[in-house]
Amino acid sequence: MADKTPKNEGLQLKREIGLIGGVAIVSGTMIGSGIFMSPQYILAYVGSPGASMLIWFFSGVVALLAALSYTELGTIIPESGGEFTYILRIYGSFPAFFAAITFILLLKPSSIAAMSMTIAQYVMAPFYPGCPPPQLAVKCFAAFSILVVAITNILNVRFALRVQVIFLVAKVFSLTFIVIGGLVEVIQSSTVIEENFNIENAFQGTQFSLNTLGKALLQGLWSYAGWSNLNYVTEELNKPEVRLKGSEVT
Repeated sequence: MADKTPKNEGLQLKREIGLIGGVAIVSGTMIGSGIFMSPQYILAYVGSPGASMLIWFFSGVVALLAALSYTELGTIIPESGGEFTYILRIYGSFPAFFAAITFILLLKPSSIAAMSMTIAQYVMAPFYPGCPPPQLAVKCFAAFSILVVAITNILNVRFALRVQVIFLVAKVFSLTFIVIGGLVEVIQSSTVIEENFNIENAFQGTQFSLNTLGKALLQGLWSYAGWSNLNYVTEELNKPEVRLKGSEVT
């Protein structure tokens, strides 16, 4: 008689991330601390509104092309892990090991530290009007925010997704308020567009150097960062049906 005992398929992740959760993961991480901090640095680095707009445009194109590439990779290799998994499947375990070490010890900690410090700066600013908050207080709150986020993600996936959706809505409203304020300023002042986006004035004072342009581009890419985060949890998606040319995952 044939053995009908089910085969042991190993540890599998629960598929608890739906469409809204997936959108919240990508949008919530892209609309992060970078978009609120980078504009001032980009303008300061390049020195002109016209060059600043070009940096934003080029950064957006790079992020879009990279996101489309990751969409293709996510359908061809439907496994969680993001870059580590793709390097492992394409190049082997040796490069994947060094990639994982780089992500764990350098890239991810520095990124999380930058975001938490930015959040702490904004939260502590109202308590210290007229002067910058003490660095010790900022660092303590940054460490506390990292701990809260870690505990939230450890406790329950669905709860973490709800929190992500709530913060996404809050950030969208904040950006909407900023955009409306900018439009009101443009409408009230007829000289804003002429002073900043006139052909003669748009690129006046631009800093043409690899150093300044590279720093500005880095800030722009940081603002768009987050487009790859859904690929880290591919195996947790609930019925991920994505059709591209030549591949399908169901």
